[in-house]
Amino acid sequence: MTAPKTYHVKSFGCQMNVYDGERMGELLGAEGMVAADSADAADVVVLNTCHIRERAVHRVYSEIGSLRREDGTRPMIAVAGCVAQAEGAQVAKRSKDVDVVVGPQAYHRLPAMLKAAPRDGVQVDTDMPLVPKFDALPARGHQRPSAFLTVQEGCDKFCTYCVVPYTRGAEVSRPLSAIIDEAKALIDGGAKEITLLGQNVNAWEDGDTGLHDLIAMLDKLPGLARIRYTTSHPNDMRQGLIDAHRDVEKLMPFLHLPVQSGSDRLLRAMNRSHNRDQYLRLIERVRAARPDIAISGDFIVGFPGETDAEFEETLGIVREVGYAQAFSFAYSPRPGTPAATMDAQVEKAVMDERLQRLQALLNEQQHAFNLGSVGVRTQVLIERRGKLPGQMLGKSPWLQSVHVIDPALGVGDMVEVDLVAAGPNSLTGARLARAA
Repeated sequence: MTAPKTYHVKSFGCQMNVYDGERMGELLGAEGMVAADSADAADVVVLNTCHIRERAVHRVYSEIGSLRREDGTRPMIAVAGCVAQAEGAQVAKRSKDVDVVVGPQAYHRLPAMLKAAPRDGVQVDTDMPLVPKFDALPARGHQRPSAFLTVQEGCDKFCTYCVVPYTRGAEVSRPLSAIIDEAKALIDGGAKEITLLGQNVNAWEDGDTGLHDLIAMLDKLPGLARIRYTTSHPNDMRQGLIDAHRDVEKLMPFLHLPVQSGSDRLLRAMNRSHNRDQYLRLIERVRAARPDIAISGDFIVGFPGETDAEFEETLGIVREVGYAQAFSFAYSPRPGTPAATMDAQVEKAVMDERLQRLQALLNEQQHAFNLGSVGVRTQVLIERRGKLPGQMLGKSPWLQSVHVIDPALGVGDMVEVDLVAAGPNSLTGARLARAA
C-alpha cells in the first residue's frame, strides 16, 4: 500500500491566515495525508499568502522558487490566501511551478483541486461561494493550549490603502451556533484559550446578538480559561463590549484597536470614519471599564501627502495613549486601492526615517509597560518549551511573553507566577512555592 502523501502549510501575515492554514492542514489530514515538519520533506506545500504589503507579495514568489530541490524535483505547490485571490491565474503565469491557486473563501476545495491538478493542469478557484466554506471543513481535533477561531470575515470599511475588501469580500458573520460548536471542539481538543478572529471582529453579529453576548456565552463553557479577540475597528466598539472587559473574568485585559494615524486630515484621506478625538475618548472609556488593560495598535507612516507636522501628530497620539504593543509599517501602495493613485506619494527615504522614529517610541513604550508589570502576581498559560533546560514559555493576561524555569511544568499548564524581571520583548516569571 502506498504511504500517505505528506503536506506542509506555511502561512504568512495575520492571525486569520494562521487559522486558515490550520484548517487547510486539517482538510488534508482528513484525506489521509500526514503533516511534514518542513517543506523539504513534503509532497505538497501550501503557501498561505498575505497581500497587505508589496514586500509580502514578492516573498511569495521567492518562496516558490526556493521549493525546487537540488535534484531538480519539486513538491506540488498550492498558493492560497489573499495573493491567490488578488492575482488569480496570474500566479500560475508568473511561476510555472504552481499547481493550485485557491482564494481564502474557496480553500475547502483544496483536496479536490490537488487531485485534479496532475490530470487537468493548474487549478484556479477564487470564487466567493454563497455556501460558506466553514460548512465543508472537518471537525476540529487536537489543539495547542491557545487556539484561533474565526467568527467574522471580510470588510465593508474600504479604507483607501487596504485590499482586504477586495481579497476577503464583504463583512460576513458566522452563525452563533457554529461558533459555539467549534469552541467546544477546540476545548475538547485541549485549548484553554480561544482568540476570536475577524477582519473587523467587533462587527460580528447574529441577529440581535453582538460580540459581547458571544463572549458572555463562551465564558460559561467549562474548560475554557481565557478569551481574546482581534482585530477591532473603532467604529464598531460598542458599550456592551467595553463593559465585557469589566464584567467577564475570562476576557483578557488586552485590546488591539488600530488608529493608523494621529492626523484628522489623514484619517479622512484614509476613509477611517473616525477622528483623533473620537479614538482618544474611546480609549478613555475602555480604560475606565478596565484600568489595567493593555492597548495595542496599528500605524501607517508615509501615507500619500503626509507632512512632517502630520507625522508629529501620530507621535503625539502614541504618547497620549501609551501602547503596550503595536505594529507599524511604511505605507505600501496596493494595486486597485484609491490611495495607490493619490498625489504626493512620500519618498521612501522619508518614510523609512519616520518609521524608525515611530518604532523607537513604540519600543520604548512596550518596554515601559513590561517594566511596570514587574512585581505583579498573575497567571501564565504555558504554550511551549524554551531553549534553556527546564525553561517554559507562556503568555500573561496582557499577551506578554513570559519565561518560567520549572522542569515540572508542561505545555497547557496554567501557572501562577510573580513577574520578577522585564526586557523589551518578554518577562521572567518565578513560580510560586508550592505547599509541601
